[in-house]
Amino acid sequence: MKLKTAIASVAVAGSIAALSTPAMARDTISIVGSSTVYPFATVVAERFGSNTDFPTPKLESTGSGGGLKLFCQGIGTQHPDITNASRRMKPSEFDLCQSNGVEDITEFRIGSDGIVIASSRDADNLELTLEQLFLALGKEVPSPDDESKLVPNPYEKWSDIDASLPNVAIRVMGPPPTSGTRDSFNELALQGGCEDLPAVADMDEDQMESVCQSIREDGAFIEAGENDNLIVQKLIDDDSMYGVFGYSFLEENSDRLQAATLNGKVPTAEAIAADDYPVARSLFFYVKKAHVGVVPGIKEYAAEFTGVGAMGPNGYLKTVGLIVPPRDALMDLQDKAENLPNLSKDELM
Repeated sequence: MKLKTAIASVAVAGSIAALSTPAMARDTISIVGSSTVYPFATVVAERFGSNTDFPTPKLESTGSGGGLKLFCQGIGTQHPDITNASRRMKPSEFDLCQSNGVEDITEFRIGSDGIVIASSRDADNLELTLEQLFLALGKEVPSPDDESKLVPNPYEKWSDIDASLPNVAIRVMGPPPTSGTRDSFNELALQGGCEDLPAVADMDEDQMESVCQSIREDGAFIEAGENDNLIVQKLIDDDSMYGVFGYSFLEENSDRLQAATLNGKVPTAEAIAADDYPVARSLFFYVKKAHVGVVPGIKEYAAEFTGVGAMGPNGYLKTVGLIVPPRDALMDLQDKAENLPNLSKDELM
């Protein structure tokens, strides 16, 4: 009987230990999240794996929302250590983390990106408001005869929306729904131009999002796949076409492409970094502090990502298109990598 009691006691103790510590040993950092941050994180991970004694982290492109959902599922090495995001964590996601025991989280705002509407330098350049952009690309838009009612998009030419716009057909190439750039374009550009319209004013949040972020499917918007270089080439070859992609591709092809003005703002690295361009977005990653010291290299990876070699004015992330933070913000990031301060819900409100 004593032996059975002893065995039972050991089993209970083992169960408690299993609940209070990660499920199993893992020596490789697991990173999930944004497809927009993915290429930057991949470069950091490869450098980290090559230049340190730690294994190259494993990355999965799950989208910002999908990554945060996985990240917030719990503590233990069956769950990711880090998640990337092309937007800030929502308060509801913070609550999900807390409810699952992911209580200590450090947030890193790693830089900025902007989404541009571009064309060949031989094309008529666009000077648009976000409202005009939504009217051009929204699936349902306010009726020209009654702005309180939504109708299938009737506009065929840019000049149908406003006589000051080019008298050419609305033809815009952009990323597919699987792209993080498409998500941000829908949210920042299309919904930004839609949400103050009388036709959607009385809608709840979900209805408004559904209407404002739905793109027309009649051929005016052409999905070009995940290859932004393909869009660039199409614009160079066709001066009646416009394209949607990240600022870095415009910068690389500035001798052949031009960017539309949005709400009176021209996309520049400085304007995007200062959030002074209307379709600018901040990029983040989040660290699960309970895994630091359990999975080796997490703190060192954060230090690599925020180091001068990666994010300084001549860092390797700038050369692959990240709009890096200014010096003071970079110093704050490096301090975060050293001390791993906890994110609070108040910061997200």
